Amino acid sequence: MSSIISITIIGSHQLYCEGVASLLAGNANMHVQALYSNFQDFEKHNEHSVIHVLIKVLHKVEASDIDDIGTMQKLFPKTKILIVSSLENERVIYKLIKSGAKGFLASDASQHDLLEAVYSLRGGYDYFSKSITDIVVNHYAHDEEHTAELEKLSVREKEIITLWGNSFSNKEIADKLFISVRTVESHKTHIMQKLNLKTAVDLMKYAIKNNIIQV
Repeated sequence: MSSIISITIIGSHQLYCEGVASLLAGNANMHVQALYSNFQDFEKHNEHSVIHVLIKVLHKVEASDIDDIGTMQKLFPKTKILIVSSLENERVIYKLIKSGAKGFLASDASQHDLLEAVYSLRGGYDYFSKSITDIVVNHYAHDEEHTAELEKLSVREKEIITLWGNSFSNKEIADKLFISVRTVESHKTHIMQKLNLKTAVDLMKYAIKNNIIQV
């Protein structure tokens, strides 16, 4: 595996794309090859290029954007797609993920998150910022059609996943339930074990795959 991560950025707003590029520029392990305004221009110039991570900067999402991501995955199956967007429409977010995006950074993401996302995708792992995983946990915690899954959890674990799904931090959950932060973290680990999942990202993928989240 090459030690330098090759990155390409696509987005119709050049200023935002340049901003993302500048956040990556100081990292010696990453190289931004080019910026393109649309997928068609990218496709014409990169038929034989090696691109490890493709960053798609989105604002308003059209149906064509979702189709483009699916096409990218077919034409460049080894390239990992990272969405950077302030989108808050849950259904659109899930469609982007289901179409092939392996990472999603929302408005709560920082430069550190951006770098971590690129490293994660290059390493073969999915990456989603906290607000995205919170959405899935929230749906899971309140989905009446999948109560059988929740029956695996104890009363306290159900309290934890419900508060987690409502975007409470570990500290806030601990204070509310009069337990320690370490105990909250332990409960989260047990929740994932009982659902046979390893991370909140796995919970997201599980929820989409099993139609807990409708897209």
